[in-house]
Amino acid sequence: MSGVPTAIPDVTARLDSVRERIRAAAARCGREPGSVALLAVSKKQEPAKIRAAFAAGQMAFGESYAQEAAEKMNALGALGVQWHFIGRIQGNKTRHIAERFDWVHSLCNLKHARRLSEQRPARLPPLAACVQVNIDREPGKAGLAPDQVADFVAACAGLPRLRLVGLMTLPAPVEDEAARRRPFRALRLLRDRIATPALPLSVLSMGMSADLEAAIAEGATIVRVGTAIFGSRDD
Repeated sequence: MSGVPTAIPDVTARLDSVRERIRAAAARCGREPGSVALLAVSKKQEPAKIRAAFAAGQMAFGESYAQEAAEKMNALGALGVQWHFIGRIQGNKTRHIAERFDWVHSLCNLKHARRLSEQRPARLPPLAACVQVNIDREPGKAGLAPDQVADFVAACAGLPRLRLVGLMTLPAPVEDEAARRRPFRALRLLRDRIATPALPLSVLSMGMSADLEAAIAEGATIVRVGTAIFGSRDD
């Protein structure tokens, strides 16, 4: 890969460790490792660390802040990174998301969905989108309540430049393994209830550094991992 520096050993080793955790977790529940994709959460991380992870084979990166992401996209544009928007969507940032990201994981507002579809350039494929679900109905947290999801999916299904691919959740952190698995199971069962042959919603974006094993056991197809790859933002 011309122009890509040698990987920083610390990032490379951490990335290998996360991949092994994914492999082992998938094996324990009889799943193929390739059924779980890794999204490296690179918000607040410097471009050099993204370059290092990319050099070690990581293609997909998640960002939460539009302006910060734009600076990284400009710096790393030649690499061919797949960019995922995972933060709270602001109405004045929908054009940036529509024009520069490949995926959005945090869709939960119909007005935003319509704007993303309208603003998605024709030269690009439809924007892949996951619906964010506040699975535990936590006050103040973004996302739809579980009983709102089916109607929202139906309302978005006909938007021509938006491709609904699945559901995402960000449950509250807990220590107990059974408690960790409960919200992930609830999201999977919700998906199973509302999915149709025309709209299978095959993606379950759930699980992070501390709980990816629990998420994989309950059917996660994408885990979003930042700290375990890049270290804390003070590293």
